[in-house]
Amino acid sequence: MASLSDDTLRKILFQIQQTAVQSQRALSVTRQQVASKERERRILQLTKSEIGQTEDSVNVYRGVGKMFMMIPRSTMERDLKNQEKALTEDINNLNKKVTYLEKQFNDAQSQLRDIFNSPAK
Repeated sequence: MASLSDDTLRKILFQIQQTAVQSQRALSVTRQQVASKERERRILQLTKSEIGQTEDSVNVYRGVGKMFMMIPRSTMERDLKNQEKALTEDINNLNKKVTYLEKQFNDAQSQLRDIFNSPAK
């Protein structure tokens, strides 16, 4: 490392710091997205369970803008199931992204640690 100029070392250090900061920000945003999707999925699950507990003769309505439209119960259940499946896939993809971002952040931190803890030559 001693053969590199101070300006080059400063640029490398700045780049590693930027990677760590960007990873941390993206990690925070992604975790918030996961929490939001989990909330949405839980609401869908509760809605499905409430619809499942009602009798088949009970009318089911879907909100459309400022009004409600009656739809067949099977259609509502199918739509809720599809929405839940899509949310589960989104959550799985976001969890993979969280894992990647955590690894990227930890790598940047370990590089910084190595730079500052390495003995000067």
